[in-house]
Formats: sequence, structure tokens, C-alpha cells
Amino acid sequence: MRLDLFLKVSRIIPRRPLAKRLCDEGRIRINGRPAKAAAEIRAGDVLEVDLPDSDRRYRVDEVPDRKSVSRVQARLLAVLLDSHRKDPFA
Repeated sequence: MRLDLFLKVSRIIPRRPLAKRLCDEGRIRINGRPAKAAAEIRAGDVLEVDLPDSDRRYRVDEVPDRKSVSRVQARLLAVLLDSHRKDPFA
């Protein structure tokens, strides 16, 4: 599954165009490397997401077969490993 689609399906990022833009800006990394929106996601990958207010790391536990999953299933796709809030005045 494509990275931008996985970010939307797993509800890490609310909309696919936003996920694509973050990838284009180099703010999404897979296993420490900057990733494009079309990069393939596999179980076991570590995603680093650099959002305006925080940095988050997720481990991909499962990649769904289809493009839509329930809210409960979405929670099982990726596990939040850590999250750091950014200081807006730094």
C-alpha cells in the first residue's frame, strides 16, 4: 500500500492530499529515510511524522488489503512509539 494512502487509512493524517504534501516536504520518513508518497509500506516499518506541533514515531503492525477500514481496525494498523511536543517559542 502507498504511504499516503496508509497514513489516511490508519488515521495518522486526516486527509490524503495533506499526507502527500507532508511527504513532498520531506516531513515523513520510513525507517529513518525521507519517503515519497508512493513509497510502499510494509509491516514492521517505522514511520517518523514531523507535524507542526509535534514529532511522532509509529511502528506499522499491519497493512490492510483494502482502502477503507473501520475505526477499530485503523487503531490496530500502527502503534505510536513516542511523541514529542514542539516548543512554539524555541
